[in-house]
Amino acid sequence: MAVDHRAEVLAATDVGRALTRVAHEIVERNSGVAGLVLVGMQRGGVWIAEEIARCISRFEGQVEVPVGSIDVSMYRDDIALRPVVPAAVTDIPVDITGNTVVLVDDVLYTGRTVRAALDALLDHGRPRAVQLAVLVDRGHRELPIRPDFVGKNIPTHLSDEVDASMTGVYVISAPIEQAAGKKAVS
Repeated sequence: MAVDHRAEVLAATDVGRALTRVAHEIVERNSGVAGLVLVGMQRGGVWIAEEIARCISRFEGQVEVPVGSIDVSMYRDDIALRPVVPAAVTDIPVDITGNTVVLVDDVLYTGRTVRAALDALLDHGRPRAVQLAVLVDRGHRELPIRPDFVGKNIPTHLSDEVDASMTGVYVISAPIEQAAGKKAVS
């Protein structure tokens, strides 16, 4: 029996540093936090959006940036390929119309989840601008989507999986014989 290989690419402290850097870049690019809303994509992006908001609050003098969450499961273009589990909550606590929304996700892969998030977001208002922040950009885009803020670029194989959490980021490589028959779905 072949065993998957799990390689740590970011330790917990590296994840913290990356998110702090991304928070600084967001504030710098937007000349502050006025009119800024962070929206985490369910499930992996929510904890990242919350952590970025905490970082901004720390270095911007206890200012609170609104943080929401968005479930994109009903907006995906591959709904026939995956089971729909609408258990995640969409909660955007402020009107996004006229504001700058930073969509936040853990891992950017094909870009299809981001496309779905854009559709879902527009059902909640018309933002002035939408930016994208991700903890990991693993490549292999299928749509013309590029993040504005990236914690770490990690080159991967199509058959790899990336597991991102506060405790670290891991690339899980399937054994060669398993990888040859596996089709990746983002």
